Amino acid sequence: MNKLNTLNFSDLTQFTLQDKIGQMLLIGFRGLQLEEGNPIFRDITEIGIGGVILFDYDVLLNKAGRNIESPDQVRSLLTSLQKLANLPLLLSIDQEGGNVNRLKPEYGFPDSMSHQKIGEVDDLEFTSKQAGIIAQTLSGIGFNLNFAPVVDLNLNPQNPIIGGKERCFSDNPQKVTEHASAYIKAHRGYNVISTVKHFPGHGSSKDDTHLGMADVTDTWKDIEITPYRNLINQGLCDMVMTTHIFNANLDSKYPATLSHTIQAGILREQLGYDGVLISDDLQMKAIANHFSLDDAVRLSIDAGVDILTLGNNTAYEPEKTHEMVDIISDQVKKGNISESRIDKSFERIMKLKQRFLKFDI
Repeated sequence: MNKLNTLNFSDLTQFTLQDKIGQMLLIGFRGLQLEEGNPIFRDITEIGIGGVILFDYDVLLNKAGRNIESPDQVRSLLTSLQKLANLPLLLSIDQEGGNVNRLKPEYGFPDSMSHQKIGEVDDLEFTSKQAGIIAQTLSGIGFNLNFAPVVDLNLNPQNPIIGGKERCFSDNPQKVTEHASAYIKAHRGYNVISTVKHFPGHGSSKDDTHLGMADVTDTWKDIEITPYRNLINQGLCDMVMTTHIFNANLDSKYPATLSHTIQAGILREQLGYDGVLISDDLQMKAIANHFSLDDAVRLSIDAGVDILTLGNNTAYEPEKTHEMVDIISDQVKKGNISESRIDKSFERIMKLKQRFLKFDI
């Protein structure tokens, strides 16, 4: 029996506020196997987080072997995590292909091509095949969410984190749309959720938001939204990820992830997107160096973000999961965030999980 399909989400009284808040958190952790002393065990069993993210490389420890060692090991880890959850987990990874590739050949996984190289071939059947290899690999070991494809435009090929990493299909929004469409459809064929990123566009930036604020006020162009508009209109946006870029022409105060004007105003209202919106990692320096966790959480939710990501890789702060729950609960009690706003995110997340996830009990 699929537990999700037995639940009535029109009656939210069966879920506590903490149930709903927990589903809004996606957390990274350390470990090749699941052990009871691992903070992620507590996050799943006590807090009821909605998802996890795996990495092969631990940035702080400067070494490989964080969560990924071999296909059998990853499959076992994901199975263990899923068995702990009352509601099915989003089991996620950044597996774009090319340079952003957590499941590497040296661990026993198939090789993969970057978006840029796929775009240079410029054959949609080829794109579908390459994306299918990734999606089949993910599905085969238990992942159900891929943080790809990137739909940023390659407007600055020297961009250190986007163009410089070969993460763009093209600088042409129509070509990006076509290849992203093929990529997403291939993932759907294996029941893997895809994520278009990074809204409203990171391709023109000169800086890396992992390291600090990236100001695109003078470089960002309206056409960077075009792939999102196209994919939303085609019904192909399973999930959208924010970016932490700052654009004073769109919001003179806040970076995109924290901007009600950008996320609620442009993405939700102008483009008509009503699916799950996930933040890029809130521990990235563009956010962590400029905003308290309290402000980042509150502003993200106010902006329209449904899932808050804490990768615990650029920083390792497992205690922050509890802190985020407390922050959101406190904001609801104070009336700064309405419970109906939490309900809306919960409904979006559950709708997505009902569509894609299998969870037998």
